Amino acid sequence: MRKILAIVIIIFFTGQINSSAQSIDKIAGVVGGAIILQSEIEMQYAEYISQGNKPDPELKCVILQNLLTQKLLSQQAIIDSVTVEESQVDDAIDRRMRSMVSRAGGEERLEQFLGRSILQYKDQVRGDIREQLVANKMQNKITENVSVTPMEVKRFFESLSKDSLPYINTEVEVGEIVMYPKLNTAEKGGARAKANDLLDRIKKGEDFAVLARLYSQDPISAAEGGDLGFFDRTQMVKEFTAVAFKLKAGEVSSVFESEFGFHIMQVTERRGEQVSARHILIKLEPTQSSMDRTKAFSDSIYKGIITKKITFSTAAALYSDNNETKYNGGMLLNEEDVENRSTFIPTDKLDPQVFVVIDTMKVGSYSTPIVFKAPNGKIGYRFLHLKSKTEPHQANLERDFPKIKIATMADKTDRVVSEWFEKRRATTYVRISPELLSCNNLKIWLTPIK
Repeated sequence: MRKILAIVIIIFFTGQINSSAQSIDKIAGVVGGAIILQSEIEMQYAEYISQGNKPDPELKCVILQNLLTQKLLSQQAIIDSVTVEESQVDDAIDRRMRSMVSRAGGEERLEQFLGRSILQYKDQVRGDIREQLVANKMQNKITENVSVTPMEVKRFFESLSKDSLPYINTEVEVGEIVMYPKLNTAEKGGARAKANDLLDRIKKGEDFAVLARLYSQDPISAAEGGDLGFFDRTQMVKEFTAVAFKLKAGEVSSVFESEFGFHIMQVTERRGEQVSARHILIKLEPTQSSMDRTKAFSDSIYKGIITKKITFSTAAALYSDNNETKYNGGMLLNEEDVENRSTFIPTDKLDPQVFVVIDTMKVGSYSTPIVFKAPNGKIGYRFLHLKSKTEPHQANLERDFPKIKIATMADKTDRVVSEWFEKRRATTYVRISPELLSCNNLKIWLTPIK
């Protein structure tokens, strides 16, 4: 974002020592009627470190700048009646906690690092997360009508000096056909029996959350007693959704199956079209026989493609088990340009497992089926198709129009947001602790009044 604010900053700082010689929480900044405490900065910084990042004290300056911006947006949101549902706050907290627990290696280790319980931390961050969501919604409202025409894209491109034109690295279009082993009834028997045994224990009075922590094979939710937070009908696989929206609060499901394995679910709360639930997952582990069957089937599809009995895109639609790519002709999407459904992916952004395979392939060729492990831990067979490959080049309007359109949109959005902040500058009162005025990024707000 550009130099968003040029608000007059008045130095403000309080710090006292109590009888125990401990510092009272300091005020790091003030925006309008909102106070930013030093503890808010420290809490976000601690979360950053808990995610496995290296210490970087300068990040505290960035955190404060984000908080100043967040406060300004949230205050305008009150005026414009921009709000978020409490279920959205719950969901955001749950997502954050699952990520933090996973990165820290478990609840206990995270609590040791944070120096407080998970419940205490959730209570402490709730207000800040709600404010973040409101601020994001307010900024989206400010920019909701921003769009660009082809002529604006052309003018933006022509305004760039030749020396500043970006250099586009090698990009590839890669397709995939993924096949996971399909277990027969006998091969599923062990997992089903284990799930049924756990269900019997729950019915006899054992605690659902304790059993989830001990036995669930969902690596994220198990650490939180199987808690999945709130979700709607679009966020889970159909089998899971069907069960979740039939159960009443407090009810426990029978054992049911999805593509991930066997589940036991308990709905903990219902809010309109959203449900909060927890579950126990017993995964279906592939047997050697199921892997052999999958290998034989993937080999047959591969041979059908190279002998031109079936096209790659048709085979992907009919046989691939990756629902994210099968309806796209099997083509992987550029995760940084999903909105435009771009299939051109910079080689440095490719999954390393994919890059290793396609690096020596010729355009138009196919790799033979090989075993691979998906991000969700599932094991199967996959073969790839290198559809196209572009050489490194300096950006040009005809060849790179989608990328230039994105840059044009970002530039226009920044200008709209900057103009909004400039209008707020004259009427917003801001103070920053003198200890933090050495942060270069905070000087764009303004020069302190003497």
